[in-house]
Amino acid sequence: MSVVTLGVTLCATIVVTLSGQTQTDKPPLPKGQMPDLGRPTKVGDEQPPFNFDAYFLGTWTFEWDAPEGPLGPSGRITGTTIYKPIDGKFYEANTEAMGPGGAFKIREVIAYHKDYKALARQVTDSRGFSFLQIGTIGGDLGGIFDIYYESSPFTYNGATIRIKHALRLLSPFNYKVATTVSVNGGPFRNYGNPWWRKDPTVTK
Repeated sequence: MSVVTLGVTLCATIVVTLSGQTQTDKPPLPKGQMPDLGRPTKVGDEQPPFNFDAYFLGTWTFEWDAPEGPLGPSGRITGTTIYKPIDGKFYEANTEAMGPGGAFKIREVIAYHKDYKALARQVTDSRGFSFLQIGTIGGDLGGIFDIYYESSPFTYNGATIRIKHALRLLSPFNYKVATTVSVNGGPFRNYGNPWWRKDPTVTK
């Protein structure tokens, strides 16, 4: 065998070996929840129920350009949220974040009733407030789901506040949250549209 042929053979072997290692080492990527029907969707097709475990469980990072408001000063908020199961229909989400007012933590206890397409969550924020939210979930045959949360009123910095969150679950890798806030019974105003992105390299 010539030197050239031997070199080509060795290179090919190395590439195949490394390729096999890379595929083995990588965790499986999240998949969408709409089944492959083998045809275009049509009126009357049933949408599958949302699978909370398959979508949310794991580690997410987020960034949020928050305006000046009742919850703190304006500026960029970044952090990490980790979703974990508790038992059956119950989950927890723990967030560690850094914003213009410093570091803070948020803990959520979430209940999801798949059959009724309903959710509830208790949110406790280390900045000094907590609230309860109820929500519903819907979607379309394209595999996009929406969660709408509305909070109970709570008091913070002398104001009565209510928060609405509209989560747009665009893919298995990211969701967007349209946040609106009402102060002292006033109209709900935009409070930013942060993005959460899943880190597929972190196991559940």
